[in-house]
Amino acid sequence: MNNEFDNFDDIEDIDDIDDIEDIDDIDDIEDIDDIEKKAVKKKPSANKEVQKQVKKKRKAKKRKNAFMKVLPVIIAVVLILAVGGAFYGQKLMEKYSYGTEMADLVEYYGIEPGKLSIVYNGEKLEEKAKLIDGKAYFDEDFVKEHFTDHFYVNREEQAVLYTTQDQTIKCVIGEDFKYYLTADSQVDLDYRPVVLEGDTLYFALDYLKLFVPIQADVYADPGYIVVFTETPAEWKVASVNKDTAIRYQGGIKSPILENLSSGDEIYVIEEMEDWAKVASDNGKIGYLEIKQFDYSGSSPDFMTGAEVAIPLEYTSIAFDGKINMAFHQVFADPASHFAAATENVKSVNIMAPTIFRFSDNSGSLDILPSARYVELAHEKGMSVWAVVTDVDSPDVDMGEVLESTANRRKVIEALITQANENNIDGINLDIETVSSDEASHFVQFLRELSVETHKNNIILSVDNYALASITGFYNRKEQGQVADYVIIMGYDEHWATSPVAGSVASIDYVDRGIRETIAQVAPEKVINAVPFYTRIWRTTEDGKVGCDTVGMPMQNDWVAQHGITPSWDNETCQNYAETMSGGKLCQVWMEDAESLEVKLNTMDHYNLAGVAEWKLGFETPDVWDVFEKYMAGTLNPEANKPAGEDTAETGE
Repeated sequence: MNNEFDNFDDIEDIDDIDDIEDIDDIDDIEDIDDIEKKAVKKKPSANKEVQKQVKKKRKAKKRKNAFMKVLPVIIAVVLILAVGGAFYGQKLMEKYSYGTEMADLVEYYGIEPGKLSIVYNGEKLEEKAKLIDGKAYFDEDFVKEHFTDHFYVNREEQAVLYTTQDQTIKCVIGEDFKYYLTADSQVDLDYRPVVLEGDTLYFALDYLKLFVPIQADVYADPGYIVVFTETPAEWKVASVNKDTAIRYQGGIKSPILENLSSGDEIYVIEEMEDWAKVASDNGKIGYLEIKQFDYSGSSPDFMTGAEVAIPLEYTSIAFDGKINMAFHQVFADPASHFAAATENVKSVNIMAPTIFRFSDNSGSLDILPSARYVELAHEKGMSVWAVVTDVDSPDVDMGEVLESTANRRKVIEALITQANENNIDGINLDIETVSSDEASHFVQFLRELSVETHKNNIILSVDNYALASITGFYNRKEQGQVADYVIIMGYDEHWATSPVAGSVASIDYVDRGIRETIAQVAPEKVINAVPFYTRIWRTTEDGKVGCDTVGMPMQNDWVAQHGITPSWDNETCQNYAETMSGGKLCQVWMEDAESLEVKLNTMDHYNLAGVAEWKLGFETPDVWDVFEKYMAGTLNPEANKPAGEDTAETGE
């Protein structure tokens, strides 16, 4: 053994020091509490060195003991951190990983037993279709709003009609009627075209497809139908660039509507910041991250192959040239009044005499003789559009007349017969007493009449109140399809029983009537009628209003008799006159050559088919010069920019 103390720190047990022969052998002693005494006894000369080593060992022992005391705490902390790290790591994974929960499609579509939820042109609707005998059916209101309002339903007659340009298709409401009728045949079906359940009438989807371009797919599980009547213009085709999913909302945790595979085709409806609203082929409309698809550069076409078996292909009979049509109200022997009525007219190319009036609720007509009148008109180069009117038939219920298929047929047969026998060129329909509840009967009458007039090369025109926004139930859009011309009665802004005095046809009223009509009817099929009359108003101090309806000659006489100098009213574009008489305020907004020129310029501005006048005999001869310029295209373009005083000079 050597006498070095290099291994002193390795002493394991202090009790072993007595057996140490040399200080070098104490390396295995662990307990150093008494090492100093024992070492000195063993070898006094080693005292200093032993003390040094003992002190070093004691410090190390203290550090070890201290560490052992805190070791459980450290372990606990480490374990807590490990568990916490795992927990929060899991939370982070949950937060930033994509959710896999599938959406409840029954809830998503709002599916109800026995019904089909509807996805219409890419929009999920609240309305439902109905499953009847395994077929999809839509209720009448849905059909009118989303497919067509061309069907005419008559529950009294248990009939549903669809009139095209050349025939009327009919199906019968009832349990056993699995067919429809054309003009010359019966077509059998394997389903009922219409079904009445309670008060609700349903149309079979397959029947609708005969008339309306529809692409539709029914998904029995979970129970919805995807319908297109047009391809949404804003949709774009894209393909998915990875396996992903369409989600109910924009967010990676939102429930999945449909899983997609890389390469699947989708339709992009709208892009947002990171997500896009998209649709799948089977009617799932939800959201997909923009980074997960690529545009194909094309647009979808959902209507390919959506051909109809019974199309609407209306054609019109056009009058040759610009129209100047004069209404001629007659009550007896029209021919005897023709010469006087047309003595001063210029440029009139159509005469419209009131030949037909309704006489009872069965469709009977009072008919004036027209053959000689037509001959006289043709001799002067004028066509004749005979007027059929209800205005002079206060005891006739037009709703009752027009609701009956037999009545409508009776009227139509009489009109066509008279037109053919007397060489009448056109029929003008002037039915003004129809209510909103009766409007569908009126429109169906117009459809059925148009079939026959076109077969017989007779021009069909129909008169309307000026403002479509007030009398929309007359369905000007449908009129514009089935009739050859739609006539605006651009007057009676303030009617005979109006509670306030005012113009019969101010320029704003005329302009509005035209704009509202051409929003639904092509301008080349629109005629605007102007008044040859006005009203002289009397308003008492307590606000009671009365009036006299007068033609232009009487209007001028009244102004002259009261010594009034009329002045131009820029607001109405009419000459205006007023005076006090008998304690009443008397007013007149005049119709004359100046006011008519402004109206005619407005018609030219909108490129209308022409003008009509109500009525012959109410005009002064000078106005025909203005109409002549209108027909020749030589009106003064500045006539719609009048200047003058806004109030009249009056005298007693």
